[in-house]
Amino acid sequence: MDSPASHRLRRGRFSEPGRYYLLTSITRNREPIFESFQAARCIPAQFQQAQIDGAARTLAWVVMPDHVHWLIELQHGSLACLMRRFKSRSRCALYKQGTLQGKLWQPGYHDHALRREEKVRVVARYVVANPLRAGLVTKLGDYPHWDAVWL
Repeated sequence: MDSPASHRLRRGRFSEPGRYYLLTSITRNREPIFESFQAARCIPAQFQQAQIDGAARTLAWVVMPDHVHWLIELQHGSLACLMRRFKSRSRCALYKQGTLQGKLWQPGYHDHALRREEKVRVVARYVVANPLRAGLVTKLGDYPHWDAVWL
C-alpha cells in the first residue's frame, strides 16, 4: 500500500528523454535483501537490460542492503515504465535464483531530475559513496556493488 504522501511524489512527475535522473527504490519494509552477495548481483544485470532495451543509459549505480540508487540518462519511454520493468525483472530474477520469498520492492520510487547546473559526475560520486557514508566500508574499493561509467 502506498504511503499517505506517495501521491504527491507522482504529481508533476515528468519524463524527458535526454535528461539525467537519479532514481531510488527501497526494498519492502527496508528488508536488507541485498546483504546477500548473490541477491545484490542480480540488480546490475537489470540496469544493463534497460540499457540493452534502449530505455536508459546507466551512468552510475549502487546497491545498498535495502535500497538502490541509479543515475541514468533517459533515452525513451517514461520513468514509470522504466522503473516498473526494472522492479518486475529484478523480482523475477531473485525468485528464479531462489533468494526471494514474497515481495521485493516498496511501491513507488523517488526520482530527481538533475538541473542543468548540477554536475553529473558530482551526483555520480555521491551515489557511489553511499557505502562509505553508511559505514559499510572504510574504502570504496572494498564495496563490490557499485559502478560508474567514468571508471
